[in-house]
Amino acid sequence: MNVPTMSNQTVVLLHSSASSARQWQPTIQALPLRFDVQTVDFHGHGAQPPWSGAGPMTLVDEAARVESLLEKVGGAHLVGHSYGGAVALRVAARRPGLVHSLAVYEPVLFALLRHDPASRREIERVVAVAEAMRQRLAHGQPLAAAQQFIDFWSGAGTWSALPGDRQTAFGARIGPVVRHFDALFADELGIRELARLRMPLLLLSGSRTVPAARRVVHLLAAALPAVQCEALEGMGHMGPVTHPQPFNRRLIEFLDALPGHPMQRSHRSHGSTSHEPCADAVTSN
Repeated sequence: MNVPTMSNQTVVLLHSSASSARQWQPTIQALPLRFDVQTVDFHGHGAQPPWSGAGPMTLVDEAARVESLLEKVGGAHLVGHSYGGAVALRVAARRPGLVHSLAVYEPVLFALLRHDPASRREIERVVAVAEAMRQRLAHGQPLAAAQQFIDFWSGAGTWSALPGDRQTAFGARIGPVVRHFDALFADELGIRELARLRMPLLLLSGSRTVPAARRVVHLLAAALPAVQCEALEGMGHMGPVTHPQPFNRRLIEFLDALPGHPMQRSHRSHGSTSHEPCADAVTSN
């Protein structure tokens, strides 16, 4: 068990797919000055060039970049959103001694759905979206591929409401995003490994998220032994971006409670009081 102390207050923020470390600017500004805030750009996002390895990129490849940073700073509190949340959980499972605490918003560990018979409808929908994106890219239609991605996570019509420059930016990143889906589908991080995590862990979701994200949260909430699981009112899958103030407020509350706080299986009341209410309170758009 790693109990953080006031002398070790590094926070590492991991962004979602099709985004970059820039998505965390409101969070960086909101976190108290005592925290040393670090960010990571994933392959093909922000300042990081696309994956150039000999084989397909894996979630472990992404995790290795984060682990290198954690080694340099002597461990940190990890915060991840969506794909960044999945990478954060992979890091915590691989190198638990480097992760003082974990706060994740709707980590998209799709392999959990693949191995859960009750999640067949949700994983089939995700696979269909990824395949549609792949087909559009193959036909030289990156903007159409990006539209599939954006409207899946944020609701039909979201893409058409975006200004042209943002559509262009999303289209330029959509190749790496498809590789994210591939890495998530191929990853073998399972419930048994996750159940061994013992660091303080905050699992957040939005009350208006998509079914696939809701189902992943449900499975994680049932498996993680030291989790605080909460559904934040009115948020969708992009909650940390669209509603940064309530997200940041809850994150700071979690971090502030860590020094000297005894480990226990607790569920604070922000719309949920146990694992199942956390997941069941989440409704689709």
